[in-house]
Amino acid sequence: MSTITIRVGKKDDLPRVLELIKELAEYERAPNEVTNTLEMMELDGFGTNPIYGFFIAESENGIVGLSLYYWRYSTWKGKRLYLEDIIVTASERGKGIGKQLFERTMQHSLDQHCAGMMWQVLDWNDPAINFYKKYGTKFGNDWLNCTLEREQIVKFFA
Repeated sequence: MSTITIRVGKKDDLPRVLELIKELAEYERAPNEVTNTLEMMELDGFGTNPIYGFFIAESENGIVGLSLYYWRYSTWKGKRLYLEDIIVTASERGKGIGKQLFERTMQHSLDQHCAGMMWQVLDWNDPAINFYKKYGTKFGNDWLNCTLEREQIVKFFA
């Protein structure tokens, strides 16, 4: 079994990060939904006003996983870490890498004085749901997810 190192992500990691994001989209049955680009990720993560951070799981074979997060502010709770995604490449799943990434992200939320963390999980993703249950995760069913895509907003104001 190879040694896994968890470290803060760097700009040079972004090409592999985008590959992993596309791999996740395949797994989540939405391969055509990824419109993010390397340029967008560089600007948004390493520009003058970075809006996300990430941790990398690395083995001697390179980057095998990541945890991407950003800050959220709750009017009721204060600063919270929002875990956007934990991704472990398919060939490395089941080896505890997701656990290492999740726990490093949890520690980061404490280090940054967050009131907690939040994330979403697809209701059919039983392996992920069972993983999160091990941590005492509360699963809500009283909120609906809402989104407006850029095109919809532009059309509204046209």
